[in-house]
Amino acid sequence: MPLCSSVISQSDATLCLAGATASGKTAVAQVLAERLGVAILSADAMLVYQGMDIGTAKPTVAERGQVPYYGLDLVTPGEPFSAAAWLEEAHRAQAVSPRLIAVGGTGLYFSALLRGLDPTPPANPALRASLEVLPAEELRARLAAHGQTVADTENPRRLVRALEILEQGGTLPAGWGERARPRLVALTWPRETLHRRIAERVDAMYAAGLLNEAETLRRRWPAWSRTATQAIGYAEAFAVLDGTLTEAAARERTVVRTRQLARRQETYLRHQFDVDWVQAAPGDAVETLAGRVAEKWGMPWAK
Repeated sequence: MPLCSSVISQSDATLCLAGATASGKTAVAQVLAERLGVAILSADAMLVYQGMDIGTAKPTVAERGQVPYYGLDLVTPGEPFSAAAWLEEAHRAQAVSPRLIAVGGTGLYFSALLRGLDPTPPANPALRASLEVLPAEELRARLAAHGQTVADTENPRRLVRALEILEQGGTLPAGWGERARPRLVALTWPRETLHRRIAERVDAMYAAGLLNEAETLRRRWPAWSRTATQAIGYAEAFAVLDGTLTEAAARERTVVRTRQLARRQETYLRHQFDVDWVQAAPGDAVETLAGRVAEKWGMPWAK
């Protein structure tokens, strides 16, 4: 039995593989999907944007030709996108391909897939922006003023969302912040190795033409959505094009921001899920890691 089944249909198998950026989970999922004859659902908030290919390490055209992919190129960088919209894509994907591997680093997408979304008021970008600048202590105090507490008090996003709901006149659903912890498999590396992989990936992106891609994207879509602007690597590439950063400084800043993202991703997984970690080590081949993941899913894997 797989470790996780989608709330879309408990009778269909949705195999989940999470992990930090640059952990190699997409390559592992590709091997698994080809061997198992299943489709892939991208659970990555940045891969939904058209044209943002190099800077997001999006699966190549050749890889997409081997197995069906969902969750890619859904909107332009100028369009808003949400977890609810991604969940609709997941519904569509499973209707077409009942057996899927959901792979990515966006923990909120896995949470939506496995637990559903809270029936709460819609996002209020202006209110959220005003709350996000507040320290966690003040957020907790404002929640207390509403007579509310949140179980996951170490997650600032959870605190902000709770206040966003309450200050629009909504109420927190019963058990909000205390939902069951689904199980999933995730790939992890020793920190030093992951840092090296991140640096190598940034170098590969620049070698593949990240600056040209950024220039084309900005010319085609001058105004980007709030989420798209958070894509690591593009702001730095734009700064190089504008002459405000050297390429070397942009690469270094991208590496640092990606390391920070990887740490946040693993922290989110630990806090929100019961994770069955697949520990990778230097020298492990993709095929080897795919076999370990398959074993976690309870599937035989002949070498």
